[in-house]
Parts: sequence; structure tokens; C-alpha cells
Amino acid sequence: MARIVQKFGGTSVADVERIKNVARRVQAEVARGNQVSVVVSAMSGVTNQLVKYCNDIAPLHDPREYDAVVASGEQVTSGLLALALQEIGLPARSFQGWQVAVHTDGAHAKARILGIDAQKLEESLGRGEVAVIAGFQGVSDSGRITTLGRGGSDTSAVALAAALKADRCDIYTDVDGVYTCDPRIVRKARKLDKITYEEMLEMASLGAKVLQTRSVEMAMNHRVRVQVLSSFEDVPGTLVVDEDEIVEKEVVSGIAYSRDEAKITVVRVPDRPGVAASIFGPLTDANINVDMIVQNISEDGQATDLTFTVGKADLERAVKVLSQHKETLGYSHLIPDENVVKISVIGVGMRSHAGVAQRMFKALAENGINIQVISTSEIKISVLVAEQYTELAVRALHTAYGLDKA
Repeated sequence: MARIVQKFGGTSVADVERIKNVARRVQAEVARGNQVSVVVSAMSGVTNQLVKYCNDIAPLHDPREYDAVVASGEQVTSGLLALALQEIGLPARSFQGWQVAVHTDGAHAKARILGIDAQKLEESLGRGEVAVIAGFQGVSDSGRITTLGRGGSDTSAVALAAALKADRCDIYTDVDGVYTCDPRIVRKARKLDKITYEEMLEMASLGAKVLQTRSVEMAMNHRVRVQVLSSFEDVPGTLVVDEDEIVEKEVVSGIAYSRDEAKITVVRVPDRPGVAASIFGPLTDANINVDMIVQNISEDGQATDLTFTVGKADLERAVKVLSQHKETLGYSHLIPDENVVKISVIGVGMRSHAGVAQRMFKALAENGINIQVISTSEIKISVLVAEQYTELAVRALHTAYGLDKA
């Protein structure tokens, strides 16, 4: 008997018929002789409506009451799925985050899980029940309901799988697995049978929307085997596993891109020790995250141009912060640019293969695409290019690394 945690997102439980379909999927897993716990999101669109209610009543709302409101969406779904399971003959009961209990810190609307007391779930599974747990939520030390932030149900599922020592965490969504690239852009993209935690983490953080970044981090830290599956098709999914489970490692496993990037160039900053700290300090104080950075020293050695990227949503605020410190920083002027995209090649095989970056640069050059900024890690190379070249660059790189399906 295997122990499986299944997670179903908002589109999978969007209406009563889809909830009934989920119940049948759970029934099929139980019929295989497995113990099953299910984590559910709110029905599609419900959380957005609950957030709107809060904002309409009080734009500067109490975050504790906000969490009490928005957590109710998952409560409804968990109860409905428990009823659907009972209706087809499976013993089931619902649990809210505080009943489990999923202990979190007190950072309302973006709480982090501190630990899970799985005793009640163990007792429920021992009685032969299917435990249906409301995702996205927990309880703080003060006894208040907390929520984990958008996409938090994935994190709930992985955390519960770790607490229950589950054999696998199956995350059902509206895609049937993890692909080498976005199949909407690259028709020749291939579905991967397996991908490592590290690769999935990079892909999630670089724009791939299949899994939420925090859930991948948790899976990697606790070595929870995760499978991404379609709620609507009975086809094999993609396993996210430890690197040791993958015998044949691809040099590059996938190409990711992010349109959520903006570039700022600070022109002619005095070239002196501490200049970078003086620029990035105010941005840090304003909670603006800086990503890619490149610095160019002028020929006379007296000044430098500093280029870096921030999230597109932070561009206006970042420019305002730097403008307020212009006199102190002593730069000439700023050049903001939101018409850029970050494109990355990802693969654990890079650790043992030379020439990966050269192949990337050559493919882009052959297509007349200029690279503006470069950053690297052990298993990733990212470049910033003009947004108009997004699809051309992604397709060219997908072909260059031999990822096109036959």
C-alpha cells in the first residue's frame, strides 16, 4: 500500500461536475489499494471575488480578517469534495488548515509553514477515510487563520506529503506535465518524463507556471517526489525527483522565459568603492528586488554605467527611488526600459559539459538577436534581449540544444 497526497487546483474544481470528476480520480487511486489524502484549492475565480469583497469594504483592511475571508474558498471546496466522495461510496471527511493543524508564522496573506501536526490525518487514514484538506491555509500561534499567499495550495500539498511521509505528491492541473518549453510558443516542445528539483525550481522562478516556486523548494528540502498531471486527461505526467533518480541527464532540459522584467541603466556613476552599495541600498530599503547586473567602466576610469533588472511592476517605483537619491549618487541620468525579456537555458548536465554558453550565444547571433545582459548559475544561463525577439529566441535555442521532438 502506497501513501499518496493528491492536489487539485482551482480549474480542476471549478464547478460541481469537475468536483465529481475529481472524486472519481480519487476513487481510482483508492481502488489501486493506496491511502489517499487530497488537498484542494478554491473553485476557479472564488478567491479573486473574496479578495475583491475585502478591498471594496476596506482598502486598508485588517490582514487577519482578510485571511479569515479568503480562506473560506478552500473550506467550501473541501466540504463539497468530501460530500462527492461519500456519494460514490468512499468514507471521507474534510479538514481545515487549523484542524490538521498546519502551524504557520503570523505573516498574514503570505504566511510560511513552520510545522504540521499530522496526528488527526493519520487517525483518519487509519479508519480508511479519504482526508480532504483545505489548501492555502494554516493557523498562527495566536490561533488566527493564516493564508500562504497565491499558489499556496501547492505548498500545502507538498508540506502535508512530507509530514505524512507520503510516497508521492500528485499535483493535478490544467497541463499534463512539464515541457522543455512553453508549447504555445514552441510546437516541437517535448513533455519530460522526469526533471530534477533544481531544474524545476529554476524553471518555476523563471516564468514556468506549472508549479509554485515555494512548493518546489519544500519538495527539494524534504525530498518529496512530486508528479505533475492533467486533471482532464489520463496520460502520464512528469516526475520531479532527486538528481540521483535520473540516469540519463540532458545537458539542457528546458528553455524558460520571463516577460516580467524591466531594465534600468544608471549612466555615468562616479567610479569609486561602495558605488554599487549606494545604488542598491535604497532599492533594498524600498523592498525592490534586483536580479541581473552588469557594470561598464568608462575609458577614463572616472565613471561607470550600471545596468540591472527589476520586476516590471517595480520599474516606476525603482526609478522614483533612484531619482530621489540622484544628488547623493552623482549619476548623469537614468534609462529605463520595460521592453525586454529574460530567456534562460536550464539543465543539470551543464555541470559536466563545456560549450553550453557558446552554443547559446551563437544561436542568438545567427538570428540577429543582441544580448543586453548575461547572468549564470551552476545549472542556468540567462540573457536579457529585446522583447520583440522573444519567440524567435526561444525557438532558436530550443532547436540549438536538440530539444525539438521528432
